[in-house]
Amino acid sequence: MNNYAHILKAAEKYMRVRKNDVHIPISFHYAMKLAESYPNADREVVAAGIILHDIGWFSIDEDDIFKKGFQTENYLQSDVRYLHESEGVRLSAEVLRPLGYSEDFIKKVQTIIDGHDTRGFARSAEDEIVRDADKLWRFTVTGVSIASDWFKQTPSQYCARLLTDVVPQLHLPESIEMAKTDLVETEKMLCCDVI
Repeated sequence: MNNYAHILKAAEKYMRVRKNDVHIPISFHYAMKLAESYPNADREVVAAGIILHDIGWFSIDEDDIFKKGFQTENYLQSDVRYLHESEGVRLSAEVLRPLGYSEDFIKKVQTIIDGHDTRGFARSAEDEIVRDADKLWRFTVTGVSIASDWFKQTPSQYCARLLTDVVPQLHLPESIEMAKTDLVETEKMLCCDVI
């Protein structure tokens, strides 16, 4: 994290919603781990992309985040999902410009943020890594604990949903392997075979 701590610190005020101060650091860990397998991917774009991908939630009423962004039938296409992406694009420039990043770099990061939840495909290797890392945190005990509340499900119900709904959305074989490995451990730790 040391190389990218300045981005994390600059974005910190935008992370105090929706448990992003937990979600983003865990997702960052996965993104950097995945980037090791893809040396041609720009690690700095990946780092900035994963740190900033969800800061747009800061601009949205917290009740709307959960009711419209997680608890509706077609939640991935809800208005608040698109809004958090467009706000993330806007806020990412506000974070990165004062840190001295070029407009070209900022545009690459914004391209990842724009559509990271609502777009059905990745635009680059960096985008694939960020999109997968954004999902991989959900397979941890922490991710299940938080996200099961967002979706109003028990941890066991949410774990089952991860396998059927989230694993098929992952792009990279390394991500699928990490997800399945983490899910086995999480289900064991949360006693999902019993409760």
